[in-house]
Amino acid sequence: MATIYDMAVIGGGPGGYSAALYAVRAGLRVVVLEKLCPGGQMALTSQVDNYPGFDQGIDGFTLGENMRRGAERFGAETVLAEVLRCDLTAVPKRIETSGGTFFAKTLVYAAGAVPRELGVPGEAAFAAKGVHYCASCDGMFYKGKDVMVVGGGNSAVEDALVLSRIADRVTLIHRRDTLRAEKISVKALESQKNVDFCWNSNVTALRSMENRVAVALQNGITGEETERITDGVFVSIGRKPATELVKGQLMLDPAGYLPADESTRTQIPGVFAVGDVRTKAVRQIVTAAADGAAAAHFAQEYLAGKD
Repeated sequence: MATIYDMAVIGGGPGGYSAALYAVRAGLRVVVLEKLCPGGQMALTSQVDNYPGFDQGIDGFTLGENMRRGAERFGAETVLAEVLRCDLTAVPKRIETSGGTFFAKTLVYAAGAVPRELGVPGEAAFAAKGVHYCASCDGMFYKGKDVMVVGGGNSAVEDALVLSRIADRVTLIHRRDTLRAEKISVKALESQKNVDFCWNSNVTALRSMENRVAVALQNGITGEETERITDGVFVSIGRKPATELVKGQLMLDPAGYLPADESTRTQIPGVFAVGDVRTKAVRQIVTAAADGAAAAHFAQEYLAGKD
């Protein structure tokens, strides 16, 4: 007979392993289903300095492995397999993967979100080596240097503000001539003396230039092509939540995220949304881990018949 777990976790990032850790310590039988490796997007970060408890920082891959071992120490199981489809309303929940079918009484969806890429030549080659997608994560590598931010929404303005306090010079590149971000944030950015704006410009390519990054730009109005040299490029054009698996089963907000509240409950009893896939104001390792703890708590309540 197939094993029926108390909890299945889809996604082995900080939110997923936090949920698993809290759940197994509470006596639940838990399986974590992860497609690639523990840590999720965090595993791609070369240096994490904003997660409490590591005074010298830690690389994301090692932090992910530590989280996996911590949860497995108390009995969590990890299965490296791609989830192909899931039935959230089935009793128990049914999860079909490349490694077989799993059944669980509760499900924590922690599949995360990935940054939207520019999709231009040279971008992949510079990933984490001059091209970044999180100013809070990687901005400190550019203390006293010259950086560029690509985007025009709230995330781009917020990243530019963060970088203006670290870098010597920040240039915000936007394809239009006005920013879409909240006015109060735009006003704060405009007041920074070390911030410049490059309007009506699209990044068309990236290439190496003597240990720096050459950014090819095309003016969207005149078609004029120019090139600028910088130490680092921060792409802030939004994120893509990994919600395709649950589309049609769970409600999504206009941006494609799962609108679960701070309890992480979704509209389907026994299903919880955790980490970057959830509608929330701040998406960081520490907030994903907090979501996981909340999900484990409310999963226990559900299993005890209190939900």
